[in-house]
Amino acid sequence: MLPQPVRKMDFYRVVSSSSYPFIAFDPVAFSLGPLDMHWYGIMYLLAFLVFWAGGNWLARNRDWWGWSSQEVGDFLFYGMIGVVVGGRLGYVFFYGLESLLQDPLFLFKITQGGMSFHGGMIGVIVAMWWFGRRTGRTLWQVADFVAPLAPIGLGLGRIGNFIGGELWGRLTDAPWAMIFANAIQPGGWQSTELRAAWETGALDHLARHPSQLYQALGEGLALFLILAIYSARPRPTAAVSGLFLLGYGCFRFMAEFFREPDSHIGFVGGEWLTMGMVLSVPMAAAGIIIMFIAYRSREK
Repeated sequence: MLPQPVRKMDFYRVVSSSSYPFIAFDPVAFSLGPLDMHWYGIMYLLAFLVFWAGGNWLARNRDWWGWSSQEVGDFLFYGMIGVVVGGRLGYVFFYGLESLLQDPLFLFKITQGGMSFHGGMIGVIVAMWWFGRRTGRTLWQVADFVAPLAPIGLGLGRIGNFIGGELWGRLTDAPWAMIFANAIQPGGWQSTELRAAWETGALDHLARHPSQLYQALGEGLALFLILAIYSARPRPTAAVSGLFLLGYGCFRFMAEFFREPDSHIGFVGGEWLTMGMVLSVPMAAAGIIIMFIAYRSREK
């Protein structure tokens, strides 16, 4: 039996049918008057908090970086702007250009499509360059400090996608597959008809890969551990940044095999190539080149 509806401020539980879990979270965590606080926004706030805490730890315990706690807070301000502005612009131009041409105000309609990692990364690169100019550092010196902290924020963002029932995976009959209410119809998390159909097992054929969790584990946890181990001692300038690009590009490319392509784009080549793959391959290649140049430069 399904649990009785709970107050909007409560977190909707993942409940299981006889076969697959039915993912139907309320995307709004709580409301303060007319203001709705979404779980995805909370994950962004947590990501910024983790960066601040982790950056301060690095500043105290990794003296070769040459950062102070004050500088960590200052960069966080620039980085937040870069993530939000770059992420939105990246989504609009990489995934929603047709919508933008039809309606220029689509750029500001953040409820109709969200953020792009690749765009957010470009925004952060601009923020790192600007911060480096203000503090007498090169772009790579700033990027090497930021890179080991970024994966946890990426992982939290993917968990936000999972709670919001968005960016779901492809259809599958894997034992760990899940049924995403929003993948069946917009706003499906609040549809009593879908819940009733799920109870009977009528939705089992719509089960999908929880690709958001795959990405949280890959781009988030695994990449964080790799960078934490690698950056635990001094490395050539730009090497840590290169490893981040290489690692993210590889993890994202693999995740795209399980993630459903955006409906308005679909596959961009044959029946397997997606826009996420197209954007990830240059990142991985750039990471390899940057690491090669970094070690060659140190040898010279």
